[in-house]
Amino acid sequence: MGMVVLVTGVARHLGARFVAEVRRLPGVDLVVGVDVQPPRRPVEDPEGAAAPYRFHQLDLRRPAVARVIAEHGVDTVVHLAVSATGLGSTNRSSVKESNVIGTMQLLGACQKAPGVRRLVVKSTTGVYGSAPRDPAVFTERTQPKNLPGGGFAKDAVEVEGYVRGFARRRPDVAVTVLRFANIVGPGADTPLCEYFALPVLPTVLGYDPRLQFAHEDDVLAVLCRAALPPEPDTVNTGTFNVAGEGVLLLSQCARRLGRPTLPLLLPAISWMAALARQTRMVDFSPEQLRLLTHGRVVDTTRLRETFGYRPRFTTPEAFADFAAAQSAGLLPPARLAAVTDGLAALLGPEYAPAARSHPSRPRS
Repeated sequence: MGMVVLVTGVARHLGARFVAEVRRLPGVDLVVGVDVQPPRRPVEDPEGAAAPYRFHQLDLRRPAVARVIAEHGVDTVVHLAVSATGLGSTNRSSVKESNVIGTMQLLGACQKAPGVRRLVVKSTTGVYGSAPRDPAVFTERTQPKNLPGGGFAKDAVEVEGYVRGFARRRPDVAVTVLRFANIVGPGADTPLCEYFALPVLPTVLGYDPRLQFAHEDDVLAVLCRAALPPEPDTVNTGTFNVAGEGVLLLSQCARRLGRPTLPLLLPAISWMAALARQTRMVDFSPEQLRLLTHGRVVDTTRLRETFGYRPRFTTPEAFADFAAAQSAGLLPPARLAAVTDGLAALLGPEYAPAARSHPSRPRS
């Protein structure tokens, strides 16, 4: 028999796309999807799909997932249900329960299933936190100076702790934890993408953080690679940072979108973020506010040299693809570029190279 893959979180955009991709992989005989809600769109057989698909509507916080694993003889589990937002609910406590309690139930079911041989868990670079005294670049072994105090990042820290415990109890299972940078793309539906969709971007006065992005196509490729046996001369078990090469400043992101920024003092933007969450206009969480204040950059050497994957999209390219799918901003990028070139011409030729090579400088 070939592989039987269980995928959690299939009602979301990323989960649905991953199901379509994994069904095309050689050696996969069956894909089983589970989520608390059915997918928004009916799952269609993608072109070239060989493996059949079965969906089970269930809550991971309940022990029913153990029955599904046993019923289908699952040997590979891809856990994508750890998310910053809940399906149909903005209640923070229910989201935390879904992330943490759901993962505990899933790991308990995997521990009791002797046929499970591989576990892949979607995590986030948010586990490193965002603080003013952070190192310039985080590696997988870097211990954060300040652990996340709440929100999705804290959920991910707890989830990774439970996964490490599972790996000790079941050393026969190949365990992979993928720490993704902020995921962007034409169909990405993350809280940060919602922030960038605002007509005016509130920012913290005096800060211009460095940001990294992972394109959704690269995310899918990494997940598929982690779900399969390793390719020659590579290792796909362990913990890996996943992000496109390079960085962008928040001000550069705003200009590429044509969005004006509204610099505010930190107390004012904190109040605005709380108001946005209460009105459900956008999920502007405290952890996202810290990211948009201090930024975060991770090292991806292990992804390239050990895991054996080099992202197709750099951070600027991933964000450009995301920006191309957004509605036109109030300040068209072409007009902004013309204004910048005009100012550089007025200031003199010695300023033009600097203006082109450094479109945005961090503020102290």
